[in-house]
Order: sequence, then C-alpha cells, then structure tokens
Amino acid sequence: MSSTLKNLTLKVWRQAGPGSKGHFESHTIDEITDEASFLEMLDILNERLISQGNEAVVFDHDCREGICGTCSLMINGQAHGPERGTATCQLHMRKFSSGDTIVIEPWRASAFPIVRDLMVDRSAFDRIVEAGGFITAATGGAPDANLIPIPKPVADAAMDAAQCIGCGACVAACPNGAANLFTAAKISHLNLLPQGQAERFSRVENMVETMDEHFGSCTNHGECEAACPKEISIDMIALMNADYRKAKVKNRKQLARS
Repeated sequence: MSSTLKNLTLKVWRQAGPGSKGHFESHTIDEITDEASFLEMLDILNERLISQGNEAVVFDHDCREGICGTCSLMINGQAHGPERGTATCQLHMRKFSSGDTIVIEPWRASAFPIVRDLMVDRSAFDRIVEAGGFITAATGGAPDANLIPIPKPVADAAMDAAQCIGCGACVAACPNGAANLFTAAKISHLNLLPQGQAERFSRVENMVETMDEHFGSCTNHGECEAACPKEISIDMIALMNADYRKAKVKNRKQLARS
C-alpha cells in the first residue's frame, strides 16, 4: 500500500538561550510521507536549514523508541501531540492532514528553563530522584529473586509506576506546573516492593519536599495522566500522599519520644 504525501506548515519556537526573547518561525514541509515519525520530519527540516546556511532547530532526542523520555515537545498545545499514550518520537505524520499548521513549542514550566529552541533543562527531576531514589540491601551474596515473595497485584502496580520515563509531560500539561505524578511514580515503584520498605517513609518525605522546592502544587486537574506517554494513573499520587502523611506522623512521634 502506497503512503500518503502531505504538505504542512510548521510554526516552530526559536530561542537563542534562556535569557533571550523567543519567537515563532514558520516553515513549510512539502511531500512528507505519513510513515515518517514526527522527529524524522524535524530532521528533514533541519537538513534543509543547514543546506541553506541557517541554524538547525535544537530539540532533545535519543532512543526514539519511547524509552528515554528526552523527546519533550508541545505539539498544537498538547504534550507529545494528539495521540494518547505516545511519546513524541512514536508519533507519526499519519496523525496529521495535508494543509495542517503544526505549532511546536518546548515544555512551558518555570521548573524547566529553556536551554535553546525546543530544548529545556529538566535537572529538577534529577534532584527529586537524588533525594530518595535508592534502597538498602544487605551485603553478601545476592538472593534469588524468587525467594522474596511479592503478590502479583503489588508487582504489577510497582511495574506500572516504574514505566515513568521522566519526560516531563505531566509537568508541561499541568496548569500549576506540578510534578506530583512523576514524583509519585518514582516513589511508588520502590515503596510498593518489600525491598523498598527500609527507607519507605524517609524516601517519601525527602522526595516530596524536594519536589515542593521546584514545582507547583497538585489540584487534581488530571491533565498529567492524560498527557503521560505511559498512561501512569493518578492513583499513584494518592499512594504518595498517604505515605507522606504517615511519614510526618511517624516523625512527630519520634520527636515526642526524644
């Protein structure tokens, strides 16, 4: 079956650096196949810009398989574009019609300052993970994984949380710029498992309070779940909030005893 060729108008955000004033730049892409991915379409645009002696559009990308989470783009006002459960690198041009105008922007969140054009700095996520993303493991020979009984519903929930690729779509889609879904996923995939119990309450306290230093507050809009390319449930936020309350109560009891 032959592929369809489409003519598109792109309005791409260009910004020389975090302190520079940005603007939209219009480009036309002719005869792009609907089998091309969105990032391949941007590659074609950049090849043309370079051949004309102009600067290429800067955007983040790496694996192009929906795993690494670097492909962070707002496409027509939607994080990762119009297809649910899909990262930008997995979005194909068949989702657009010939003659469409596509507006391409970086994540718009104060915690993600623009580096250049469509690339943002997401190191605030790293600080959250650094605050509590580890477990205590006894020294000695590694035990067989089958020796640690984990109920299937618990294992499934932990794996659902571990799917988070840290792309930042939840923050970009949230009207408050909150990172609760990201933080909850990173907490839950450890806190749900028996191996993560030693630091369970210190982990949630440290990670939530680090999150609060950089991001807005969650008011349950639910846009984070809708934008997440891995469709992580906002139920994870409820689990995080419950553990955070338990952690604060536990700390108060410990202070009262001392």
